[in-house]
Amino acid sequence: MTTKRVLVAYGTKHGGTAGIAEQIGRTLSEDGLEAVVLPADGVRDVRGYDAVVLGGALYAGHWSGKAKRCAERNAESLRHRPVWLFSSGPLDRSAEERDIPPVPAVARQMQLIGAREHKTFGGSITARTPGLLARSMLRQGKGGDYRDPGRIQEWAHHISAELTAA
Repeated sequence: MTTKRVLVAYGTKHGGTAGIAEQIGRTLSEDGLEAVVLPADGVRDVRGYDAVVLGGALYAGHWSGKAKRCAERNAESLRHRPVWLFSSGPLDRSAEERDIPPVPAVARQMQLIGAREHKTFGGSITARTPGLLARSMLRQGKGGDYRDPGRIQEWAHHISAELTAA
């Protein structure tokens, strides 16, 4: 049996979503899959992959434009392979406490490409995050790193299990 190739693509402004994508990629690789992690805006063709995990940062209830455009650009090919979507964004523990449904734009993408599942993970704004908005949020005490590595790994193992069972 050949090793399944999985693309893990992400749309991010400040790197928090990239960190989640990298962790998903590492976990898939540890599970024996060939994982390639790339920024979504550089993904022009997904046909060389057996499955795709696509993630985007949430900003004020909107999914990353980079992730959205990647899904739209590759919609036809995505409909013919297993796809999972994720979002990163809440700057609190809410994503750990309950499943957060996809925002409307992500729900539309799920329908467009026939995604199997969506998961929301906590976001990250720290002193290393660039930009005026990030600095303002930190001053207001709204920052922090709410990405849960255990939860991210658990979801990636779930994806691996589905792909190896197929």
